[in-house]
Amino acid sequence: MSKTHIPLRKDIPAKDKWDLSTLFKSDDDWEKALTSILPMAEEIENCKGKVGQSADTFLHTLSLLSKMEQTSEIVGSYAFLLSAGDAGDSANQEKKSRYLMAATAAEAKISFLIPEIQSIDEESVRQWIATPAFDDYRVWVTKLLRMKNHILSEKEEKILALQNESSQTPDKAFSMLTDVDMDFGTITTPEGEIPLTHSTFSLLLQNQDIEIRKKTYQQFYGVFEKHKNTIATLYEGSVNQDIFEARVRGYKSAREKALYPDKVPLSVYDNLIKAVRESLPVLHRYYELRRKVLKLDTLHHYDVYVPLVHSVKKHTSYEEAVEIIRNALAPLGQEYVNTLCTGLVSGWVDRYENKGKDSGAFSAGSYTGYPYILLNYKEDVLRDVYTMAHEGGHSMHSHYSSSSNPFMQYNYTIFEAEVASTFNEQLVFQYLLKNADSKEMKAYLLSERASDILATLYRQTMFAEFELKTHEFVESGTPLTVDLLRSTYRKLLEDYFGPKVELLEMSDLEGLRIPHFYRAFYVYKYATGISASLALAKRVTEGGEKEKEDYFTFLKSGGSRYPIEALKVAGVDMESPEPVRSALKTFENLVDELESLLL
Repeated sequence: MSKTHIPLRKDIPAKDKWDLSTLFKSDDDWEKALTSILPMAEEIENCKGKVGQSADTFLHTLSLLSKMEQTSEIVGSYAFLLSAGDAGDSANQEKKSRYLMAATAAEAKISFLIPEIQSIDEESVRQWIATPAFDDYRVWVTKLLRMKNHILSEKEEKILALQNESSQTPDKAFSMLTDVDMDFGTITTPEGEIPLTHSTFSLLLQNQDIEIRKKTYQQFYGVFEKHKNTIATLYEGSVNQDIFEARVRGYKSAREKALYPDKVPLSVYDNLIKAVRESLPVLHRYYELRRKVLKLDTLHHYDVYVPLVHSVKKHTSYEEAVEIIRNALAPLGQEYVNTLCTGLVSGWVDRYENKGKDSGAFSAGSYTGYPYILLNYKEDVLRDVYTMAHEGGHSMHSHYSSSSNPFMQYNYTIFEAEVASTFNEQLVFQYLLKNADSKEMKAYLLSERASDILATLYRQTMFAEFELKTHEFVESGTPLTVDLLRSTYRKLLEDYFGPKVELLEMSDLEGLRIPHFYRAFYVYKYATGISASLALAKRVTEGGEKEKEDYFTFLKSGGSRYPIEALKVAGVDMESPEPVRSALKTFENLVDELESLLL
């Protein structure tokens, strides 16, 4: 695809788009499944008052619930993926909205169920689920019993279910505003006029021409400046929704509500921030290295992403990237690499950017169908090879989880997901470094890996601090204004980038453009994930068959264990700060190597 032209969705070849036929063969099939969701909910509603009469009635109700939820998942996945491929297509938006309406109506119908299950004598429930007939539901019910103190009455649960769709308005409005309605213009480069988008923004900030970087930065954030009050209001609405739900359910904070279902102690979050803050002098040393290598009197915020080694030009076609991944992940065995690499070229992936497509990348696995991947792959950006491996890690995790577990316990947590993805990134780095054919290539790979770990460990922890601060403001009675959001984010920028990186007046607008903030207390899992994955990658590549099998036990566990427990099975204890400190030490070692090669 030309860098100067972003095609329409209809102009993308079929081979470069995901094959959604594993979900539905046609839109008509999707329509039939959509219209079946509410009748399924009504069938469950007919069980009201009878769920706990006996083990048989309980089992029957659970089987109906599983059937409805599985249908709802596949219907929602299809609509979501269509919209992600082209949010500007009104038909796609209509499908997504119709699904949300149907799902909301269904959830309202079955809102009685959880409270009714919670009202059953707990000893009886535990006796029932101990029998083989409940094998497919035992884990789900056990986790539900743990949530008992935070489940409300039938009437209250119904009210919450009815407002589910409206609660997503801040996130939906932010996405439509920033992905579709905002026009960032174009940037003049020696290669021609390049449309400025979320995707090209990161690429243009890597340009060796400082004026192009500066122009890109100012023009991009200039658009956010024009919409700052609207976006700040949307984010405030999202935070208020988080706090509303936490207080309604009896949690002490929105953060506690977010971490409680995964049984992740608050200390894991706090230990992460503490360890990263202790390591900030190493990060500041990295930025000073960057200033010296780039021969700049002052390192500006728009200079922190340009490659340190620009004499190496790495062009990697999509097909070549797949083969790199095949070779790099060989320590995981032929079954793993063959399944992943076949999927990467045979319908799992939506490969390239088009107008209206979601920016960035994601994996969207479900119990039925392929574990789909969205990319905006660029052949001249080496990091996109890592991104392919990263999302492939998510998708293989989904593949093993869905094939090894019943539906009601297959879904692993985001906390675990970021381990499988960044594990793959580390193996790709090790493979490329081992096969580097020059000092320049080695320095290039080391600098890119340092940037990736920085982005995943330091940057995501900074985001996690911001989320914690914004929610604590509101929880203590302080409203979120655009000025408070900007000043809070600016202080974090100053702390993390250090005194020698010059921030612009508009730099703190970055805090208004991060889509992950609309899924509160999500981003810290990137940082804990890479900490765990670096430890596990070392354990697997330096170990034997047992270490590899321990890792596959983790991949196959799905939702059968809480994440901290699953990672302990794999061989790492995330309740200890040591994995984070070890990951930070890995970054420090990369900085040491870069200083020896580049200064």
